[in-house]
Amino acid sequence: MARVSQEHLDARRRQILDGAARCFARNGFHATSMQDILREAGLSAGAVYRYFRSKEELIEAIAEEAFGEIRAAFDDAARLDPPPTPDVLLGRVLRHMLIEKVPGGDGQAFARLLLQVWSETLRNEHLAATLADGYAGLRLAWATLVDAYRAAGLMDADVPADHVARTLIATAQGFIAQQALFGDVRVEAIEDGLRALMSMHDPEFS
Repeated sequence: MARVSQEHLDARRRQILDGAARCFARNGFHATSMQDILREAGLSAGAVYRYFRSKEELIEAIAEEAFGEIRAAFDDAARLDPPPTPDVLLGRVLRHMLIEKVPGGDGQAFARLLLQVWSETLRNEHLAATLADGYAGLRLAWATLVDAYRAAGLMDADVPADHVARTLIATAQGFIAQQALFGDVRVEAIEDGLRALMSMHDPEFS
C-alpha cells in the first residue's frame, strides 16, 4: 500500500477545519453536528475522526490556529526596524484574519465564529485554557513590540508595556465584536481611528 504523504495529510486536515469553520459560522457551534461537518467537508466519518474526535477538538484547533497566525504577525513586526505603528499593524492583522484568510472574504461570518469561541470558553475548560494561552502569548508579543517602539523613539517609557498590550488587544476584540454583531465595519475605520488617537497631544505641553 502506498504511503500517504504529509502534504496529503495536511491538505485533508485543512479541508476538515475549513468545513467545520463554515458550519460553525453559519449555524452556530451547538446547532452544528458532526454529520453537518462531514457533509460540508465532503468526507467520511472515518476520515474526519482520524484527525478530530469531537466538535470540541475542532473548535480548539481553529482557535489555536488563529492565535498562532496573529502571534506570528506580531513577531514578524517586532523584527522590523522601525516596527509598524499600532494602526498599521492592527489593520494588517485584522485584514488578514477577516478578509484575506476567509473564503469569499466573509469577515462577518468569521468574526461570529470568534465570538462563539470566546463564549464557549465559559463552559469548556480545555478551550478556556487554549484561549488563556493565546491571550498570554498576544500580551507578550505586544509587550515586545512596545519595547521595539521605545527603542525606535516612537513611544514614551512611562507606561507599563502590558497596559499597552491589553489596551490594543481590547481594541482588536472590540472591532471583531462590532463586525460580528453589526457587519459592514471596514478595517480602514480602526486604522483611521487609531491614527487620530495617536495624534492627540495635551495642549498644556504644546
